[in-house]
Amino acid sequence: MKSRLARAMRRYLIAGLLIWLPLGVTYLAFRFLLDAVDRLLVLLPLRYQPDTLLGFHVPGFGAVLAVVLLLVTGLLVANFVGRELIGWWEDLLNRIPGVRTIYSGVKGLTETLVSGSGASFRKVALIEYPRKGLWSVGFVTASGIAEIDARTGRRQVCVFIPTTPNPTSGFIVMVPEEELVELDMGTDQAMKMIVTLGVVAPAPATISRADV
Repeated sequence: MKSRLARAMRRYLIAGLLIWLPLGVTYLAFRFLLDAVDRLLVLLPLRYQPDTLLGFHVPGFGAVLAVVLLLVTGLLVANFVGRELIGWWEDLLNRIPGVRTIYSGVKGLTETLVSGSGASFRKVALIEYPRKGLWSVGFVTASGIAEIDARTGRRQVCVFIPTTPNPTSGFIVMVPEEELVELDMGTDQAMKMIVTLGVVAPAPATISRADV
């Protein structure tokens, strides 16, 4: 009787945990992001800040300010005068050692991810790393880098290997194209698997029969 009760309690506790833990983590993540974005409110004069006008704090006003700021910035740079000003500003930044490297790198990455013009992060692949027989999941970021292909004598593909459970860090490796194993899973599915330490894997239905 006691063992049956213990098993039932354990089952109910696990069922409750599966409901509340994802909700709690999601809430904390969004709360962190909102608090971070709300720091933009310091750009407003104190008397015009929502906390001053309302007399209490309402989370999310910073996100509204960020959207308005992005829209205004986009409106300004979409015309000739704005493009000239941005060109002058970027030329100034590109003349500063250190700043030039960081700014140009981040700008290039942002343009690739936001515009969707390139193939970066659109392909998920397996590579044998850190040694033969062990496989790592990565994202194809670039290919056809002339100097690297010429130096190695083989066409190389640049693959980003994210760390887990924090995929914002990682490292890149150059892999011969013929040794790359492309996967059918989407980038969002691969990212879920990486963040959850492999616990949340793509469903079997998403795997092509031809690859089995």
